[in-house]
Amino acid sequence: MTESATEHPDRRQRTRDVIDKLVTERTEMLVLFCRAAGIDSITPGANISTLQTSADVVEEFCQVLVDYVAAGHFALYERISNGRERRRAILDVAERIYPDLAATTDAAVEFNEKYQDRLAAEDREALAADLSGLGEQLALRVELEDQLLAQMR
Repeated sequence: MTESATEHPDRRQRTRDVIDKLVTERTEMLVLFCRAAGIDSITPGANISTLQTSADVVEEFCQVLVDYVAAGHFALYERISNGRERRRAILDVAERIYPDLAATTDAAVEFNEKYQDRLAAEDREALAADLSGLGEQLALRVELEDQLLAQMR
């Protein structure tokens, strides 16, 4: 084992634990995203924009979405922005991806603010389009996070 790895086993384990927690929350969020979008109940030939989504599923998705975004922000990105990360490769990736990552956070917050407490009848038509746009942002976020997590591992 390298001297660096033996010097900071607790810190490395904490990093692995943070990564594991983030990936677990991301997986839960993606499952709920699929449920909210009706993807888990689509049959061949179905039109996703006409599917009915329950308000409870959307509310649960919003809660998990915010938890996931917050976990990434407070567990990973705040550590980097506060100067506690010293590995240059990680800092380089973080600096490169942060503007796009921040945009995905804004999209998640905007979606949550619109749908967190209600799914009125008039919102149902916009929901499919909003989920589609959010899905694109979440796909980008996952891709960006994976770049950072690969360096952290």
